[in-house]
Amino acid sequence: MSSDDHDPIVIVGMAVETPGRIDTLAGYWTALSAGADLIGPFPRDRGWDIDELLALADVDGWSKVTDAGGFLESAGEFDPLFFGISPREAVAMDPQQRVILRTAWRALENTGINPESLSGTDTAVFVGGSITEYGPRAAEINEYSGYRASGTALGALAGRISHCLELTGPSMTVDTACASSLTALDLAVKSIRAGEAETAIVGGVCVMGSPAAFYEFSKNNALASGGQCQPYSAQADGTLWGEGAAAVVVQRRSAALRDHHRIYGEVLATGVNHNGGGLGIAVPSATAQERLMARVVKTAGVDPGKIDLIEGHGTGTAVGDPLELEALQQIYGDRGEDDRPAYVGSVKSNLGHAQAASGMLGLVKVLLCGLHGQIAPTRHAQTPTESIDWSSTGLRLADSLTDWSVDGESRYAAVSSFGIAGTNAHAVIGMSTAATANE
Repeated sequence: MSSDDHDPIVIVGMAVETPGRIDTLAGYWTALSAGADLIGPFPRDRGWDIDELLALADVDGWSKVTDAGGFLESAGEFDPLFFGISPREAVAMDPQQRVILRTAWRALENTGINPESLSGTDTAVFVGGSITEYGPRAAEINEYSGYRASGTALGALAGRISHCLELTGPSMTVDTACASSLTALDLAVKSIRAGEAETAIVGGVCVMGSPAAFYEFSKNNALASGGQCQPYSAQADGTLWGEGAAAVVVQRRSAALRDHHRIYGEVLATGVNHNGGGLGIAVPSATAQERLMARVVKTAGVDPGKIDLIEGHGTGTAVGDPLELEALQQIYGDRGEDDRPAYVGSVKSNLGHAQAASGMLGLVKVLLCGLHGQIAPTRHAQTPTESIDWSSTGLRLADSLTDWSVDGESRYAAVSSFGIAGTNAHAVIGMSTAATANE
């Protein structure tokens, strides 16, 4: 028996920040369980040319951009002095640094750890970060010159947390596009198992410094025409961009028990792979996803028929969703003699596609579902896509709030992400049925 068998990696704290000014776990669960729509109009305080955005369809070959997305209303709010940062430096910082810093702080507090008590420890930080075009160009003279190197560095998403809390463990920002935060989880688990750190802060963040993603997907005719992300739906015709942040705290179970930390779930297995060659770097591969899922499930040591909830990538695109469902069907679609389905959903239906943060936002959703013993609904799931034969598979869309009853002592779930650069990430999570939301 390996040390991982009797002293596994567990999740002991978590925090989120999402559209709708949600920055508590209770608020997040309220929104998820109610199937809330957190989509809103483009922000008018970021200097974006909204008129040009909304007129892109007038350009030959470009598609309509709806005045909609999942935007963080609090993205511009920050208390720099609380974190020991000067106001001028704070303005020069990518807002993703600010948002993930305060989210990581709240995740530690949720764990029961005073963040300042970690000073000098080998606590690790792994953060999935999104592409940004924040602020003026560095190659010009302005009042923020001198702060731009660290202010725009993607590596400073993790580095800012480590510096602020005076942590000396591994610290890295991960960019595997939309698979970034689940890739960060994979790296964190491996770091703890290698003895590099006892505790790790794992997060994902997306705050759009410019509307570039809307331009790109308008040109590619891959934006949702109606301003809603509709994962796995027959009406899905494109994705909708969103923002958000989420962080979890992970450590060995022995450390969690020693320090009397609440255990939200056990990370049974994680994994990452790449599509390899194919039609194009941005085209997903059902074969690669299936291969990764099979490996992660085998490592987890769980019968795939016992995994009741799958938080999928589910971007609402005509190419990505069918290929993902094809892979999920191969791994999780056979329920054996058990007629209980495997429910598939995606938090992107609530808040849009939060890019590098999407996998972590999905993971926290899964943990809250386990905590409350209910599977949160996915919006727009009442009319499932016809890309798979639902009558021949055990997969079902989570189209309403559903009680999550199990026979044994654990609930099992999977979380999946894949990125536009070809990386796939997958995780299998176990949650004790003894844990309740009232503890």
